[in-house]
Amino acid sequence: MSWLEDIRLLLLLLPISFVSIDLLRRLSTNKSLPPGPLGLPLIGNALSLDSAEPWKTYAKWGAKYGDIFYYRIFNQEVVVINSEKIAKDLLEKRSSNYSDRPFFQIRIPFGWANHFAWMPYGSEWRLARRFFHQSFRAEAALSFRPMQLRKSHTLLQNLFATPESYFDHLSTFSGSIIMSANYDYDMKPTDDPMSPVIERGLVGLQYLTPETTLVLNAFPFLLRLPEWFPGADLKRKAVLSSKYVSQMIEKPLSYAIEKINAGTAAPCLISELMNRKQSDNVTEKADYDLAVKQASWSAFVGGAETTSSALLNFILAMVLFPNVQKQARAEIEAVVGVNRLPDYDDQPALPYIEAVVRECLRWAPVVPLGVAHATINNDVYEGYHIPQGATVIANSWAMAYNETVYPNPTEFRPERFLDANGQLIDAESPSYPFGFGRRICPGRSIGEASIWAGVVSLMAVFEFSKAKDAQGNDIDFEPTFTSGVTRHPNPFPCCIRPRSHIDPGVLQRLIANSVMI
Repeated sequence: MSWLEDIRLLLLLLPISFVSIDLLRRLSTNKSLPPGPLGLPLIGNALSLDSAEPWKTYAKWGAKYGDIFYYRIFNQEVVVINSEKIAKDLLEKRSSNYSDRPFFQIRIPFGWANHFAWMPYGSEWRLARRFFHQSFRAEAALSFRPMQLRKSHTLLQNLFATPESYFDHLSTFSGSIIMSANYDYDMKPTDDPMSPVIERGLVGLQYLTPETTLVLNAFPFLLRLPEWFPGADLKRKAVLSSKYVSQMIEKPLSYAIEKINAGTAAPCLISELMNRKQSDNVTEKADYDLAVKQASWSAFVGGAETTSSALLNFILAMVLFPNVQKQARAEIEAVVGVNRLPDYDDQPALPYIEAVVRECLRWAPVVPLGVAHATINNDVYEGYHIPQGATVIANSWAMAYNETVYPNPTEFRPERFLDANGQLIDAESPSYPFGFGRRICPGRSIGEASIWAGVVSLMAVFEFSKAKDAQGNDIDFEPTFTSGVTRHPNPFPCCIRPRSHIDPGVLQRLIANSVMI
């Protein structure tokens, strides 16, 4: 039983003898809040949410109350948006009022205070985000493409050697790209000393959800209990998380600074910002250094976690929907042939591959609820009052599974994004996987490029299918997923093997030559 379930059990035992706060709130104001589920006295809707997959609860409520609805956990008002149109109307067109973040009680004790995704809107956030954007905007991200291709070819080598370790290889691939772009650190294909530092540091990410933090905002004493106290499991996890996050921030940063001081650093985010610090004659060096730290590890967390999750979703989809592979490989062979590996110059001529990438992001949203926004002032939308200080959640999962836009949404169908001539319907992929407004992911360009490189390289070389048992029968399975801010499949049985009609030796030589370029 999770700690959140323990709290729920305790709440059920609370003596409640007064009228529902929700009902009083709705009856005592002449301002019409969005419709939504009526909560229990004191605790609101805390017991109604599926803590593992709250986006599904929100989708169910949305089907009953509409694409924008209201609920409450304790004293915190929450507005949920299930529609991409409404999200753009509010979070983009009225971004000046929707660019703040709720107070995340949990981010400080868990060591995530300096990650700018959860920072409140203000000058400190703007400086860190500007540093991030300068290095990873669309034009600047083009310089990373040769490195991204090399890393994708290293991924192929690793899968040739130990395909059963696909989970670790995808994590190394995504981590190595952002470590190189951030710190000029070249991760080893296997057993890199930074790998355990990264893995431990990312564990606390699962707790940084709006639902968790709303509970902790109401019961802050849970994080003040001594570690030895019975039931203080969350406090013990916070202490470890803070320690590991500190290591994840400081170790690669120290490595990059040492290379810069030795004059051996290649262009990367840290070297660029440190050079700018000298040339711009910065006076507030402490603020500048803090912003560099915030930008670099925010970029790392965003890039490493989301890219590997998207590629895990890709492999799972290929195992479950094998017909997609045939069409994708036919396109690659028609454009690229079998004597070289695809590269970014081929991207415009591979619309089906691009559609596969977009469908990966839609079919299994990596960040199903994004990061919650907060209103700076009261607002009115289509007659509904949206209170000042409300937590505003854009439910990307509901947008991706909107049956009006995406019929039969549980099916993996790249054709959704193609016209009758097999060309992309829209020049750009949907925006909802990356957030909205001023808080949209600033690393979108490098992230999409990494996912594309991984998908096209894997598709060109490997076949994906269900694993077989000792009798040669397919092993059927029901996918399970992690829960938290990000979401990806848990390890699943599969068979990854070189394409059957191409000589494995030829493929290996082709990959080896590509890695050395």
